Amino acid sequence: MSADHEQIVLHARDVEFDWSKLPMHWIPGQPQATHSINVLHLALPEGERWFVEVFKQAVPLIRDERLKEDVLGFIGQEAMHAVAHDGAAEHLESAGVSVRPYIAQMEWMFRRLLGDRPGSSREWLIERLALVAAIEHYTAFLGQWILDAKALDAAGADETMLDLLRWHGAEEVEHRSVAYDLFCHLDGRYGRRVRSMLVVTPVLAWIFLRGTRFLMKNDPTRPGRTSWRAYRRAARLGLLPGPRDLLREIRPYFRKSYHPTETGNTDQAVAYLASSPAAKAADAPR
Repeated sequence: MSADHEQIVLHARDVEFDWSKLPMHWIPGQPQATHSINVLHLALPEGERWFVEVFKQAVPLIRDERLKEDVLGFIGQEAMHAVAHDGAAEHLESAGVSVRPYIAQMEWMFRRLLGDRPGSSREWLIERLALVAAIEHYTAFLGQWILDAKALDAAGADETMLDLLRWHGAEEVEHRSVAYDLFCHLDGRYGRRVRSMLVVTPVLAWIFLRGTRFLMKNDPTRPGRTSWRAYRRAARLGLLPGPRDLLREIRPYFRKSYHPTETGNTDQAVAYLASSPAAKAADAPR
């Protein structure tokens, strides 16, 4: 059973971002930290389009009207996230970073490996919903982390990129309970929840590690090789989540009493969305 939690109306915001002035290393002097975050632009669009398709298949099975409303809001927000990160990936391509080979790997993973199968059953749908719920645990953590990451401002990170990341992060915090509540509504077995997290965790680590190496290698400024030392240094500076932060975030998911409202601050997320330049422009009368 899902826990009682704050209820807000989820809606998509038709945001736009201008990347024309974005420097290659938008965290000054930190190419590896920059590209570790840039992996989001390559991996997320396909993942979020997959979320949307899986959730659309689940909508007819939902028996709770409030949950159905949340799911439809989630679908709208995730579709917009995919479009926004596509724009950033296109900018990287135009700036001389060949991103298509890596994006093709993400397409294979989400469209072929995790896509619909001939005669797909309800069990396969629920299995994928459990995977989405586990992934959303991490996206909520990352959303809260980017909202709190004042070190990026102090380091002179590009304001437009920070707005994209914080707008997205705030919406992840906003809708952090939806995937978990939907999984619980249709199944909710503890063993399946645990298994999904054990699958998702190493795959996400692989996506970010491989993606960072790929971007560093294909960066036309030739910043050098990816290193564990550079990651640790960036984490100590507060420019990336640290290993202890990530490990600390995994443990709560294995408690039987866990609920996503334990991660993230809704008030902080809503406050950022009220001040985000892109979100304000999207909500302004036209």
